[in-house]
Amino acid sequence: MKTLTIMQVLPELHSGGVERGTLEIAQALVTAGHRSIVISAGGRLVRQLESEGSEHLALPVHRKSLRALWQVYKLRKVFIEIKPDIVHVRSRLPAWLCKLAIKTLPRHQRPKVVSTVHGLYSVNGYSKVMAQADAVVAVSKTVTAYIQENYPDCFGPHCELIYRGIDPASFPWGFQPSDSWLQTWNSQFPALAGKTLLCLPGRITRLKGHREFVQLIDRLQRAGRDVIGLIVGDPDPRRLGYFQEIKALVSSLELDSAIVFVGHRADIREIYAISNIIFSLSTKPESFGRTVLEPLAMGRPVIGYDHGGVGEILSALFPQGKVPRLDDAALFEKTQTLLSTPQTPNPENPFLLAAMKQQTLDLYQRLASAD
Repeated sequence: MKTLTIMQVLPELHSGGVERGTLEIAQALVTAGHRSIVISAGGRLVRQLESEGSEHLALPVHRKSLRALWQVYKLRKVFIEIKPDIVHVRSRLPAWLCKLAIKTLPRHQRPKVVSTVHGLYSVNGYSKVMAQADAVVAVSKTVTAYIQENYPDCFGPHCELIYRGIDPASFPWGFQPSDSWLQTWNSQFPALAGKTLLCLPGRITRLKGHREFVQLIDRLQRAGRDVIGLIVGDPDPRRLGYFQEIKALVSSLELDSAIVFVGHRADIREIYAISNIIFSLSTKPESFGRTVLEPLAMGRPVIGYDHGGVGEILSALFPQGKVPRLDDAALFEKTQTLLSTPQTPNPENPFLLAAMKQQTLDLYQRLASAD
């Protein structure tokens, strides 16, 4: 098996599914004896990336402006010096910058390009670049259909379905938090002790369904349910106005003691474990839905809108949790039902991290070996 140099390129390394997937593949490459390099503008995950054996090159490949074109020259220089076998692009702007840089190289020096379509991007020429790589990875059947429908001239055998996955050891079935964790949690949030907890994880952005979640908590409270809504995640620093809108809605409904904003947490597994129900209420279809898969793998019930990757995961593991998109009545009734009669997900999880890693490394080998 050939030893490879793989270069992954993405905007930043702060948090999120794209970033986590990048680190997972980087770690798999290092474990398999390959050279793993990541190019990004940096972020909180750089330290972990490097501690796990990968290299990081800091370039501002995240700024959508004409200045970004300066990075084409820098990327070209990097490609000439390092000679990667594969360049794996994970976002549109980096994909364009890499495409322009590679185009200037002599044909025999050009690395193969893999793209992963992590999202259901707006359909236009700018987004099409994600479907024009030597191999295109779709993270779900939803994404496969999106590519086939919107870029049929790009769809073909080079488009490969590789589901995202999780490590069962990280989110074990039936997991319970330690006594020390519970003690710390109860000291931080004493008002939550003994309460019914409903959890909405994910960054606080307009499409994630926070308004619908707050309104659900309000309706449940008025129906006599003593529930607390946990909103787990940071607000988007570029859209703090929306965060203020949600906080104003909470105050207007007099839910200040019933909605708790806990911010970004590294202990999301423990929070899943103490939550009665976890929710996924993105108003726009998600390409996958890791925050749905994680609690389901632990045996925790999840309620989510039946569309996109979330619908795929729920169909496989917990169809009882599916509700039509933006159907407030169905969401309320489903929540009432699962609170009154708790149900358990299917323990046979097909979405495994090990499979995702192996399929991706196999793809790299096939491409690097092709003429």
